[in-house]
Amino acid sequence: MNVKEPPMAEKLTPEARAAALADLPGWSQDDNRDAIRRRFSFKTFNQAFGFMTRCALVAEKMDHHPEWSNVYNTVDVTLSTHDAGGLTDLDIKLARSMNRIAEG
Repeated sequence: MNVKEPPMAEKLTPEARAAALADLPGWSQDDNRDAIRRRFSFKTFNQAFGFMTRCALVAEKMDHHPEWSNVYNTVDVTLSTHDAGGLTDLDIKLARSMNRIAEG
């Protein structure tokens, strides 16, 4: 059985990064690394945890997993593609999905 590896994601150009961030409300460039970040706030812990659960299902299907943390009603997310060494289209797609999920 010959299993084909998916193509490796390529880092976004500065122009593509700027265009993507302009279309991603709430997301910003991480000043310390080649990544984007966002803080999501909810009314309750249950809503925050539900958001994380729905995002985890999407991330698993994409085989692209966020760095995140949760404290009570807040979820902090950082997205970067480790294999590519920085921000890729995978991160942008996951960020868009997370925004949609947060909007409910």
